[in-house]
Amino acid sequence: MPSKYKALTGNEAAAFAMKQVNPDVVAAYPITPQTSLMQKFASYVADGEVDSEIILVESEHSAMSSCVGSSAAGARTMTATSANGLALMWEIVYIAASSRLPIVMPVVNRALSGPINIHCDHSDTMGCRDSGWIQLFCENAQEVYDTVIQAVRISEHPDVLLPVMVNFDGFIISHGLENVITYPDADIKSFVGTYKPKHHLLDPKAPITFGPLDLPDYYFEHKRQQSRAMNIAGGVILKIAQEFNEKFGRLYSLIESYKVHDAEIAIVAIGSTCGTAKVVVDELRHKGVKAGMVKIRSFRPFPEDDIAVALLKCKAVAVLDRSEGFSATGGPLYREVKSTLLGREKVLVQNHIYGLGGRDIGLEDIRAVYSGLAEIAKTGRMRGPIKYLGVRE
Repeated sequence: MPSKYKALTGNEAAAFAMKQVNPDVVAAYPITPQTSLMQKFASYVADGEVDSEIILVESEHSAMSSCVGSSAAGARTMTATSANGLALMWEIVYIAASSRLPIVMPVVNRALSGPINIHCDHSDTMGCRDSGWIQLFCENAQEVYDTVIQAVRISEHPDVLLPVMVNFDGFIISHGLENVITYPDADIKSFVGTYKPKHHLLDPKAPITFGPLDLPDYYFEHKRQQSRAMNIAGGVILKIAQEFNEKFGRLYSLIESYKVHDAEIAIVAIGSTCGTAKVVVDELRHKGVKAGMVKIRSFRPFPEDDIAVALLKCKAVAVLDRSEGFSATGGPLYREVKSTLLGREKVLVQNHIYGLGGRDIGLEDIRAVYSGLAEIAKTGRMRGPIKYLGVRE
């Protein structure tokens, strides 16, 4: 398969993938740090490089509303947002999922207000983790490019028909320039194919209704169908990833296990922090320390069986959350991992909340986490389940 290196930011990688997918409709409203993504895609529209109808709306609520109408009418539909923009479209985010509309939305992760902050954390995406959307997280710009392309196939699979968020860290990935391997437009178009919805509003031979009042006699069944689709989605994500690997030579899964086959201590994380953690794992391995890392790529559906197997031999695990759940029981990723391991494996699990509002996390911070894990593994004791990494107290 012919390929080409391009120097792209994460936002440019997402926009380039969208250009190659050539969706029918894209609804757009700018918000930092997503803005340059939609600016780039708008330039593709202006230059005639895509056939997409771009709808310039007055708010993110209207952007998602436009996407719902467009997708219900049978159009392949995409948008993108960040932070407060995602929060503003909250009502319609749930409607998109419950209507089983295969919308793809890159989300450039940014802290929610207030106080107002334009930098990275995961509070926006985690806030709607139970909305019924598939949520995939990316470590770098290459993964952004690949995942946006795969997300189209995943969302439109007839056994899934759920919208997909492709999440990547604001500024760290969205504005960071990287080498990205890209492929010819024709090859991407061949991979994603043509969207042929079984049901849509503009089919006069099979008239249907979208969004009616759903009373107690059917609402429960419809939610069960949504749940079943999410249960199926994990297998579909793996199937599409395998097809992508066969065509383009890069394999993805629900998680990435990095040197955890014999690890005694490990970190579980999502997003760009995983790249930093890998460097520290390599350092520790060179010193003879059995350290590893698990990167969560699919947060929804949550791959609990994969995680349990990956952490099988660990004595101590640190779960890194870039959002605060305000539950007094730790961050959202920690609670998922803790629940997964409960009753399965005898492993001590500690939560480290970090990086809120874009606070940098460096090699020294990750080294400190592994140092703490080594002590926990050695003594079998943990000083509190929840830690705040890099905060002044």
